[in-house]
Amino acid sequence: MTRVSVHGAAGRMGRSIVKVLVEDKGATLVSAIERGGHAALGQDAGVLAGLQEPLGVVVTSSLEAALERAEVVIDFSLPDAARSLFQACAQRRVGAVGGTTGLDPAARGALDALCKVAPVVVAPNYSIGVNALWALAAQAVRLLGPDYDIEIVEMHHHHKVDAPSGTAVRLTEVVAQARGLDPAVAVRSGRSGQVGARTAGEIGVHALRGGDVVGDHTLVLAGPGERIELTHRAHSREIFALGAVRAAHFVVGRAPGLYDMADVLGIAPSSHG
Repeated sequence: MTRVSVHGAAGRMGRSIVKVLVEDKGATLVSAIERGGHAALGQDAGVLAGLQEPLGVVVTSSLEAALERAEVVIDFSLPDAARSLFQACAQRRVGAVGGTTGLDPAARGALDALCKVAPVVVAPNYSIGVNALWALAAQAVRLLGPDYDIEIVEMHHHHKVDAPSGTAVRLTEVVAQARGLDPAVAVRSGRSGQVGARTAGEIGVHALRGGDVVGDHTLVLAGPGERIELTHRAHSREIFALGAVRAAHFVVGRAPGLYDMADVLGIAPSSHG
């Protein structure tokens, strides 16, 4: 039974992770953490997650108490809070699954220090399907060769403020590497006006926004007389929680080091021994 702590337990992702852990017969939630002064402190993590019955796990701000029984911590919080967590985990050699984005140099340094003494999984997207898309995309680009033009289309809800999505950026990096291109040079973000004919080695990236779309990503490989499309559609944010919990299982018993979801899913050779 994997003993899991959730850091950022009152957030949207934290609540989703708590729900997934309750359904996972191979895992148990041993603690739930939020920053000092948060309104959720003292509340039951299960009630916060919308479960019908309390779990008996009260949200705390004490890292020391929360990590006492944990084998692994799943973190979806803020950079400052993540830095403190990584430091506490390093002191106790507790593994982690890192989902907090926008880490500043101090938090990144704390993460690097943790990786020297404990196993850590960090990924730009914890969806199992998205990670499979990245792996399949690299294979397809290598197999088809340069005669097939690469276009990437992503769509998200109308509240999303950045474009293209982080997942689309990573997909761009994957296909560029597979073709031997520099993304900084190859990427063409949208087209308008008299842009001229498409050039060899170009990667078109297009962002659509509308409605309540959780996240769609399509890789188009257009060649002579045919077109191949690889698409991932997210129907629920629960997919990210499912992947994070799977990563938590992976962490337990691993050697110290930095891992990603390719390691978790076994779709790339691991260099961590």
